[in-house]
Amino acid sequence: MSSLEIRTLTFCKNCSLLSPLPNSFPTPTAFSLFPNRRPQLHLRRPLLAPLSAATVPTNTEKENLLLGEMQEDSEHDGEDELLEEEWSFDEEEEEVERFDVQEFEREAKQVVKDFSDSLSRQLKIEDDVSNQKETRGKQKRRTNTGSNIPDHLLPRVAIVGRPNVGKSALFNRLVGGNKAIVVDEPGVTRDRLYGRSYWGDYEFMVVDTGGVLTISKSQDDVMEELAISTTIGMEGIPLASREAAVARMPSMVERQATVAVEESSVIIFLVDGQAGLTAADIEIGDWLRKNYSHKSIVLAVNKCESPRKGLIQASEFWALGFSPLPVSAISGSGTGELLDSVCSQLKKLEETENQIEEYVPAIAIVGRPNVGKSSILNALVGEDRTIVSPISGTTRDAIDTEFTGSDGQKFRLIDTAGIRKRAAVASSGSTTEALSVNRAFRAVRRSDVVALVIEAMACITEQDFKIAERIEQEGKGCLIVVNKWDTIPNKNQQTAMHYEEDVRGRLRILNWAPIVYSTAIQGQSVEKIIVAASMVEKERSRRLSTAILNQVVREAVAFKAPPRTRGGKRGRVYYCTQAAIRPPTFVFFVNDSKLFPETYRRYMEKQLRSSAGFTGTPIRLLWRSRRKLEKDEGKDASTRTQVNLSQFDRKSAVAA
Repeated sequence: MSSLEIRTLTFCKNCSLLSPLPNSFPTPTAFSLFPNRRPQLHLRRPLLAPLSAATVPTNTEKENLLLGEMQEDSEHDGEDELLEEEWSFDEEEEEVERFDVQEFEREAKQVVKDFSDSLSRQLKIEDDVSNQKETRGKQKRRTNTGSNIPDHLLPRVAIVGRPNVGKSALFNRLVGGNKAIVVDEPGVTRDRLYGRSYWGDYEFMVVDTGGVLTISKSQDDVMEELAISTTIGMEGIPLASREAAVARMPSMVERQATVAVEESSVIIFLVDGQAGLTAADIEIGDWLRKNYSHKSIVLAVNKCESPRKGLIQASEFWALGFSPLPVSAISGSGTGELLDSVCSQLKKLEETENQIEEYVPAIAIVGRPNVGKSSILNALVGEDRTIVSPISGTTRDAIDTEFTGSDGQKFRLIDTAGIRKRAAVASSGSTTEALSVNRAFRAVRRSDVVALVIEAMACITEQDFKIAERIEQEGKGCLIVVNKWDTIPNKNQQTAMHYEEDVRGRLRILNWAPIVYSTAIQGQSVEKIIVAASMVEKERSRRLSTAILNQVVREAVAFKAPPRTRGGKRGRVYYCTQAAIRPPTFVFFVNDSKLFPETYRRYMEKQLRSSAGFTGTPIRLLWRSRRKLEKDEGKDASTRTQVNLSQFDRKSAVAA
């Protein structure tokens, strides 16, 4: 048998031996196709008549014929695969044509709304239930009647007094919210806290301050009144530094109150009507009369719940040299007369007609205790806006401060209390710390960008990861601030790179967040925080056009198609649109969302980031199944049919 004959042999179906090529080809059998597949069928050549034994070609002709057939088969196999892909693509186009793009856009907005509602219910923060309804109503009224005058142009009214007389409760009553922490213990408020209030046609800023302590108090009495601890959160601080920090705390609280008094037009001097006149009240009254006699001072006697007893309780405070007004911050009695007296001393500001309220992004500074959050705020604003101390838990309220960058961009900086583990807060038994952590999480919710501050020498802890997880769930832009960078010894060019790799590995959930290295206590590189926050806010507010977005999605699907299931099903993406910003939210309309596993969804998010950016902001990918869409449309259609039938039945009954 020649080599030519070996090449022209074929395998039998049931044996492993070689059999010679038959002398004639079998007659082609008849076949049929479905009508929709006939246009996709392209025959290579007209069917030939069967070859007889007399017309069998020679060996050379047979070799050339088979080689040509093999070449044509390989070429047309590729054409068949291409035609099959074109047919499946045509089928997808026919399916897409069945839908309306406008209907997709409307459905995407509804999907985003449903997702936001479910996420808000999931991340609901527990608050004082007793004041929720009242606070919500007051906030709505104030929002509707408030003007567009910037906060720094409004007149200011400061509330001062000794500790635990109800200053924060009166502040919440005047601003119509639950902004300040109110606990029945002295020394809760330490920093200045601002809130917008109005009465009639007047609008002004109310300033809550810490309790003013006098020099007649001993050091032990001061620590007891301020509830200062020298052990909790101060384990790594030497004893001498602890005592020095405790000694400086009263003066720092008083300095904050002094700043509030100096920048205010009207001062509300608040005293306790149930406790009566004390030596501290007399000293504060003499201090105000001696240094601030040129300002308007209103004496308010708090905790006068009964109108009849209130006059009797307020009578003994005539000795201070001011006209006392009995009020109750809890029930609100007497606050109308107090506001009338305050507004009579204020100048009314006229709002310009063409004044437009501009969007001011908010930056929340969060992190564990003693990482330098207040130092960063003070370094940015260039003043001692908040108290900085090694004492753990120095900052309690969420402190809002307006700030203007070098490029003229305005920001609202929010300093927050240190967030410890929930178990540690519960074991301490401190209601004040629990409310402070609550305020910190609320500050994250009402912010646009969050600066997560970590200490350079400290390792990334589980609490840092939980805070980062909360930031990502809230959908806020984020930048990681590595503070106290000067404490890293023997730094070189590779130090920052290795440190960044470690941070990325431990905080994988924020692998899209930029990292800024700073030393806030010395003011080094703090301006980079604002530059990075501005960039993050722009990326968070960016919107992609639908054409570019779908092109990116098509390229991603072409590079890596969704995996097939065991049954042979594969996911298909019909349409994609960006339905919202802050954070950027994309809705994918697919045949079945279950066909897209979590790994493929992460791949799609990675492709969107690599192609479109979105540095520093989380992005939401919502997958909408066509099956569910059709089911919802069927429900709507059946509902409309039932409504029409019910209307028809009513008309028939009326006609009868």
